[in-house]
Amino acid sequence: MSEPAGSPGLLSRPLVPVASEDDAVETCRTAFPRIAAAGGRPVVVHVIEKAGGAPDKASVEQREAAAEEAFAAVRDRAADHGLDVETDIRYGTDVVDAILAAAADADASAIVFHPRGGSWLLDLLTGDVRDRLIEESDRPVVVLPDPEGDQ
Repeated sequence: MSEPAGSPGLLSRPLVPVASEDDAVETCRTAFPRIAAAGGRPVVVHVIEKAGGAPDKASVEQREAAAEEAFAAVRDRAADHGLDVETDIRYGTDVVDAILAAAADADASAIVFHPRGGSWLLDLLTGDVRDRLIEESDRPVVVLPDPEGDQ
Protein backbone atom coordinates (compact mmCIF):
# COMPACT_ATOMS: atom_id res chain seq x y z
CA MET A 1 0.00 0.00 0.00
CA SER A 2 1.50 3.34 -0.97
CA GLU A 3 1.01 6.75 0.57
CA PRO A 4 -0.95 9.40 -1.37
CA ALA A 5 1.29 11.88 -3.20
CA GLY A 6 2.39 14.71 -0.95
CA SER A 7 1.36 13.01 2.29
CA PRO A 8 3.90 12.20 4.98
CA GLY A 9 4.58 8.51 5.52
CA LEU A 10 3.77 6.62 8.68
CA LEU A 11 7.43 6.60 9.65
CA SER A 12 8.24 10.22 8.76
CA ARG A 13 7.95 11.46 12.36
CA PRO A 14 7.23 8.45 14.54
CA LEU A 15 6.95 8.53 18.31
CA VAL A 16 8.77 5.50 19.73
CA PRO A 17 8.09 4.69 23.40
CA VAL A 18 10.79 2.81 25.32
CA ALA A 19 10.47 1.39 28.83
CA SER A 20 14.09 0.56 29.72
CA GLU A 21 17.59 0.29 28.30
CA ASP A 22 16.97 -3.32 27.17
CA ASP A 23 13.63 -2.35 25.65
CA ALA A 24 15.31 0.58 23.87
CA VAL A 25 17.94 -1.70 22.35
CA GLU A 26 15.34 -4.19 21.11
CA THR A 27 12.90 -1.54 19.89
CA CYS A 28 15.60 0.41 18.05
CA ARG A 29 16.96 -2.80 16.47
CA THR A 30 13.51 -3.36 15.01
CA ALA A 31 12.33 0.19 14.29
CA PHE A 32 15.38 2.20 13.25
CA PRO A 33 16.21 0.35 10.00
CA ARG A 34 12.63 0.89 8.85
CA ILE A 35 12.54 4.52 9.97
CA ALA A 36 15.89 5.23 8.29
CA ALA A 37 14.70 3.61 5.04
CA ALA A 38 11.64 5.90 5.14
CA GLY A 39 13.77 9.00 5.76
CA GLY A 40 12.07 9.50 9.12
CA ARG A 41 13.04 11.51 12.18
CA PRO A 42 11.98 9.64 15.34
CA VAL A 43 11.03 11.03 18.71
CA VAL A 44 11.76 8.54 21.49
CA VAL A 45 9.78 8.89 24.71
CA HIS A 46 10.26 7.35 28.13
CA VAL A 47 7.45 7.71 30.66
CA ILE A 48 8.28 7.97 34.34
CA GLU A 49 5.15 6.68 35.97
CA LYS A 50 4.15 8.43 39.17
CA ALA A 51 2.22 6.57 41.80
CA GLY A 52 -0.47 9.25 42.17
CA GLY A 53 -0.29 9.77 45.92
CA ALA A 54 1.27 6.45 46.90
CA PRO A 55 5.02 6.13 47.44
CA ASP A 56 6.93 5.65 44.19
CA LYS A 57 8.91 2.43 43.72
CA ALA A 58 12.11 4.39 43.03
CA SER A 59 13.17 8.01 43.36
CA VAL A 60 12.63 10.39 40.46
CA GLU A 61 16.41 10.74 40.19
CA GLN A 62 16.81 6.95 39.83
CA ARG A 63 14.11 6.82 37.18
CA GLU A 64 15.59 9.78 35.30
CA ALA A 65 18.99 8.03 35.34
CA ALA A 66 17.34 4.89 33.92
CA ALA A 67 15.69 7.01 31.21
CA GLU A 68 19.07 8.53 30.31
CA GLU A 69 20.59 5.04 30.04
CA ALA A 70 17.80 4.08 27.66
CA PHE A 71 18.34 7.27 25.65
CA ALA A 72 22.10 6.59 25.43
CA ALA A 73 21.27 3.23 23.85
CA VAL A 74 18.82 4.99 21.52
CA ARG A 75 21.42 7.56 20.42
CA ASP A 76 23.99 4.81 19.76
CA ARG A 77 21.58 2.90 17.54
CA ALA A 78 20.38 6.10 15.84
CA ALA A 79 23.98 6.93 14.91
CA ASP A 80 24.38 3.43 13.45
CA HIS A 81 21.49 4.22 11.07
CA GLY A 82 22.28 7.89 10.39
CA LEU A 83 19.14 9.03 12.19
CA ASP A 84 18.62 12.34 13.92
CA VAL A 85 16.62 11.42 17.01
CA GLU A 86 14.88 13.49 19.66
CA THR A 87 14.29 12.20 23.19
CA ASP A 88 11.57 13.15 25.63
CA ILE A 89 10.98 12.22 29.26
CA ARG A 90 7.34 12.37 30.36
CA TYR A 91 5.93 12.12 33.88
CA GLY A 92 2.45 10.90 34.67
CA THR A 93 0.18 8.56 36.54
CA ASP A 94 -1.06 6.99 33.29
CA VAL A 95 1.51 5.72 30.77
CA VAL A 96 -0.93 5.70 27.85
CA ASP A 97 -2.06 9.29 28.47
CA ALA A 98 1.59 10.40 28.67
CA ILE A 99 2.47 8.65 25.40
CA LEU A 100 -0.57 10.11 23.63
CA ALA A 101 0.29 13.61 24.89
CA ALA A 102 3.88 13.20 23.70
CA ALA A 103 2.64 12.11 20.27
CA ALA A 104 0.38 15.14 20.03
CA ASP A 105 3.11 17.54 21.19
CA ALA A 106 5.58 16.10 18.66
CA ASP A 107 2.96 16.04 15.89
CA ALA A 108 3.95 12.41 15.41
CA SER A 109 3.01 10.67 12.18
CA ALA A 110 2.42 7.45 14.15
CA ILE A 111 3.19 5.72 17.42
CA VAL A 112 5.62 2.90 16.68
CA PHE A 113 6.61 0.10 19.00
CA HIS A 114 7.92 -3.43 19.11
CA PRO A 115 5.99 -5.70 21.46
CA ARG A 116 8.00 -7.36 24.18
CA GLY A 117 8.09 -11.11 23.89
CA GLY A 118 7.08 -13.15 26.84
CA SER A 119 4.51 -15.29 28.49
CA TRP A 120 0.75 -14.96 28.51
CA LEU A 121 1.09 -13.33 31.94
CA LEU A 122 3.36 -10.60 30.55
CA ASP A 123 0.91 -10.08 27.70
CA LEU A 124 -1.93 -9.80 30.19
CA LEU A 125 -0.03 -7.14 32.14
CA THR A 126 1.29 -5.15 29.16
CA GLY A 127 -1.57 -5.83 26.77
CA ASP A 128 -3.69 -3.17 28.44
CA VAL A 129 -1.19 -0.46 27.45
CA ARG A 130 -0.96 -1.79 23.90
CA ASP A 131 -4.73 -2.11 23.55
CA ARG A 132 -5.41 1.34 24.99
CA LEU A 133 -2.84 2.93 22.65
CA ILE A 134 -4.56 1.33 19.68
CA GLU A 135 -8.06 2.24 20.86
CA GLU A 136 -7.41 5.79 22.13
CA SER A 137 -4.82 7.15 19.71
CA ASP A 138 -5.83 9.83 17.23
CA ARG A 139 -3.01 8.72 14.93
CA PRO A 140 -1.88 5.36 13.55
CA VAL A 141 -0.26 2.86 15.90
CA VAL A 142 2.32 0.67 14.19
CA VAL A 143 3.33 -2.60 15.84
CA LEU A 144 6.56 -3.78 14.25
CA PRO A 145 7.48 -7.44 13.90
CA ASP A 146 11.03 -8.69 14.29
CA PRO A 147 13.22 -7.92 11.28
CA GLU A 148 13.32 -10.79 8.82
CA GLY A 149 15.86 -13.43 9.75
CA ASP A 150 16.10 -12.38 13.42
CA GLN A 151 13.55 -14.79 14.81
